[in-house]
Amino acid sequence: MVVSHPIQYYAPWFAHLQENLGWKLRVFYLWDFGITPKQDVDFKRELTWDLDLLNGYEHEWVPNRSRHPGTHRFDGLYNPSLFHQLRSWSPDAILVFGYGWRSMLHLALRWRDCPLILRGDSHDLARKGPVSLRQRCANLARSKLMTRYRAFAAVGQANRAGYRALGVPDDSIHFVPHCVDNERFAVAAKNDQTAQRASWRSELGLDQNTAIVLFAGKFETKKRPDLLLEAYHQIDAPDSALVMVGDGALRPRLEQLAQRDSRVHLLPFLNQSQMPVALAAADLTVLPSEGPGETWGLILNESLAAGTPILASSHVGAVPDLVDEGVTGWSFGAGNLNDLGIKLSTALSHIRVDRPRWRQNTQNHIQRYSYAEATRALGAMLAVVREA
Repeated sequence: MVVSHPIQYYAPWFAHLQENLGWKLRVFYLWDFGITPKQDVDFKRELTWDLDLLNGYEHEWVPNRSRHPGTHRFDGLYNPSLFHQLRSWSPDAILVFGYGWRSMLHLALRWRDCPLILRGDSHDLARKGPVSLRQRCANLARSKLMTRYRAFAAVGQANRAGYRALGVPDDSIHFVPHCVDNERFAVAAKNDQTAQRASWRSELGLDQNTAIVLFAGKFETKKRPDLLLEAYHQIDAPDSALVMVGDGALRPRLEQLAQRDSRVHLLPFLNQSQMPVALAAADLTVLPSEGPGETWGLILNESLAAGTPILASSHVGAVPDLVDEGVTGWSFGAGNLNDLGIKLSTALSHIRVDRPRWRQNTQNHIQRYSYAEATRALGAMLAVVREA
């Protein structure tokens, strides 16, 4: 596997693969973000994940020679020794996570030693209106690039449709679901009446009957936390609170808007070990992203695993897979303030009625998007690639 850097969602899956897949695996990392302290350009703060992301599987570091390392720019991953290190290990197949960086593109265009498999999560949910000449040229180039891969690990329905739009034949696309460590979040849900949950609410000045609407992520334009805040201001939602967890460029704007409503609480960034408690303590998790940048939204997986229903915009890649309207959550038209307000009111009125039923619905649904399912699907795909 070739991966940009240790990612909190993937690393536990790699350990699961190592234990259960039956193939010898090695992960080649192109950057050490998350392991050593580094500035996150979106969170606007130095960050190190507080989980062990390197245990349980083989991995190898590939020196990154970029002048300005990072996944926010094409040249941020430049790893001249990647080919040599891969050949030294001599893989039978390579699963590549993405293609939008220099090293990944170089690998796709020039590698000939064994089959390449692409795992990405891009989609066209945000596309509207006629396609410009520039977009057509870009799509033509991407279609040509797709011919360099033997198979495609689609994380969900929107991602599969995106591959098909680029001319990828359907029999080359294999569903390998996007997933998180469901059990880590489910444990917090089982204990959501414990002192830890009560303490988290108490610190915010909220009692156990207050319905918490949670936004957790980067305070950046594409996530549209400002739209959620505006919608929450406009609805009649007594005995509720909006808790916004994170950091980023929009924080000053959000702080200004929050002054108008005492029900709104802005919290600082929470690291990974703290997120299960926050999600289990919430009653609804909202992801109001707008535009093409929200390729999936794994916070929604985490929320469902923690037993908390979700509300997400129509531009979020996970919506076709994770939102079963009125069962696991709701969706709304991206950027539509009025629609978001209506769905927010609807959600708050429904989840008050039977919270245990919602918890059961969400946790049942997310089992289809688990490490076990992803491992089974990847194994089946590798068997097909091996036989081809």
